[in-house]
Amino acid sequence: MLYSHYTEDFLGIEEGIISKVERDKNAGIIHIYMSLEQQYQECPHCKEAVYQIHDYKERQVKCPPYGNNNLLIHYRKRRYRCNSCQKRFAERNTLVRPYQRMSDELMAYILERLKSNHTVKSIAREANVSPATVNRLFSYIADPPKRLPRVLSIDEFKGNAGGEKFQAILTDPIHHRVFDILPGRQNHHLTSYFHQFPREERQKVEAVVMDMTKYYRETAQVFFPNAKIIADPFHFVRQVNWALEDIRKETQANLTQDRRRYFKRSRFLLLKRMSKLKKEEREYLFGMLEFSARLAEAYWLKEKFMTFMDATDEKTIRNSFSLWLAAVDQCSIERFKKVAETFRQWATPIINARLYRYSNGFTEGINNKIKVLKRNAFGLRNFERFRLRIIYSCS
Repeated sequence: MLYSHYTEDFLGIEEGIISKVERDKNAGIIHIYMSLEQQYQECPHCKEAVYQIHDYKERQVKCPPYGNNNLLIHYRKRRYRCNSCQKRFAERNTLVRPYQRMSDELMAYILERLKSNHTVKSIAREANVSPATVNRLFSYIADPPKRLPRVLSIDEFKGNAGGEKFQAILTDPIHHRVFDILPGRQNHHLTSYFHQFPREERQKVEAVVMDMTKYYRETAQVFFPNAKIIADPFHFVRQVNWALEDIRKETQANLTQDRRRYFKRSRFLLLKRMSKLKKEEREYLFGMLEFSARLAEAYWLKEKFMTFMDATDEKTIRNSFSLWLAAVDQCSIERFKKVAETFRQWATPIINARLYRYSNGFTEGINNKIKVLKRNAFGLRNFERFRLRIIYSCS
């Protein structure tokens, strides 16, 4: 019985002829026996048209899984003999490449699965291949970047790969793509990497976004002289919120147990913007602030900083930032004065964050995806495989 009318839709080989289909329920494998229609072939040596068959040889080709079953094609391959040059050669086909035991469709299937958070071991099990085979396919996608993005984002994540606890991630926040992964976050890792790019290429970088890490800024100033240094808004806003949280914890420590529990459960009222509070929430908030003048002062310093975050034009941005620093200088809370001291050191990058509106938001999202990838795989120790997996799965 012939099944040729299924070949175009099922296997994608229009000239294929299927002679038999068997299913091994115990092994979970569907065996498909097929051959190609005999046609004139061009001799690769002398370019003569050849029709004479020399012999047949069966090749077993693995294909993408079908449902819960693996597909195995038994391809009866012809070898032709050229009467002109006496050379022998195999017929051309679109099913499998020379010296391969996997179809192109299976390779594409594996590479597509690698974009997910599944482990290499689970993907290999699905595709009925070894984990080493899956890892070997990374050679098709190992293409190091040659040009730097116009806006570069730098961050770090806990990777525990290649003997380093933390790795550095470089992304393009405009086009939302991972640019590269570095084996470590230290200065020598950054400098050795950026030295690979010519000075002309580094001068094209217009902005570098980072958290408030000193050696990130120093590296960016050396290698990207034309770039604006931008502090990630999440990190400096978090410093203000942390200062307010510390004052809230100090205040509630002197309260009764019931009121301590209430303060802890209602802490979101202090962190939420005043303009976004409902009428009832404002009443609760004012009730909390009555317990401590110190807490009230800290809260209004937080709200005053949000005025800086709301500013849109450059003059208002710079004035509101200066006014907030002046307000902190006049306050009696040392915790906020430490924040202001840090902000003075990072004044230009913080103001740039409001002027140019770039952030590490995309990068932080990728870091969360990396955490899921690590958790599913119970860690990835080989740095190069880890790097390729991140770049490919996040492309």
